[in-house]
Amino acid sequence: MNARFLPYVLIAPVTFFLCVFFLYPFVLVANQAFTVDGGYTMENFREVVSDWKFPISLQNTLLLAAAVVPVQLALALLMATMVNRMQKGRDLILYVWTIPLGISDLAAGIIWLAIFEQSGFLNSMLDAVGVIDKPANLLTYQNPWIVFLAIALAEIWRATAIMLVILVAGIGLIPKEYYEAAEVFGASKWKQFLRITLPLLRPSLQTALVLRVILSFEIFAVVAALGGTLFPVLMSETYAYQFDLLNSGAAAAMALIILGISIAATLVILRALRVPKGATI
Repeated sequence: MNARFLPYVLIAPVTFFLCVFFLYPFVLVANQAFTVDGGYTMENFREVVSDWKFPISLQNTLLLAAAVVPVQLALALLMATMVNRMQKGRDLILYVWTIPLGISDLAAGIIWLAIFEQSGFLNSMLDAVGVIDKPANLLTYQNPWIVFLAIALAEIWRATAIMLVILVAGIGLIPKEYYEAAEVFGASKWKQFLRITLPLLRPSLQTALVLRVILSFEIFAVVAALGGTLFPVLMSETYAYQFDLLNSGAAAAMALIILGISIAATLVILRALRVPKGATI
């Protein structure tokens, strides 16, 4: 085979997969979002945006992303640095920390529901130590901040491992000679982290943040398990339009809005953590 055509042959299966399972469905959804009674219109978008739940769901989604992603980034950086410096038991610790990756979103939500519900672990523990007189129903409309906290904690526990795996791989690519040279010149561990690890980890940080931010805008199952209708987010409203209200056009419009927000956030992250062209480790 001619060497010029080999790259195209190798990417052909991936291209076919993306066209069939991403591009074609995207075109169908976009057409559905802009079509009402056979004509192209913005009516579906106007209906979605004018709904009283839209600003609330948008605010909840953005607040949840703003609260969860920075904490996950800090934890993932700390855990990745610790794992990278371990001499023994590194694989075991990394395996334990990544166990939540094997748990579905809904299962994670149910696990944390068992902690926060009225007969759950948290109430039982507080009652046992005498902090409360009787178990209280924490996940109600009267305690919106507890609902938010429960969802945030569940997401942090469930999805930090995604960023951890990416950052561990990125740190592993940094040559050890840089750290050895820094130690020779008397640089502290903190300075090594700021001057060596963070700058050279920028491509991995880009990938981890883009992936995590996009997924944070698509959170649904954890919210459904812990908050239900008490904490509406964009994805839960998309589900409601599609399956409760049977309004596929509005659901498609909401999906495109989420896509637009994800693309905007991705561009901001790529711009903020841009890697100079041709930069190598």
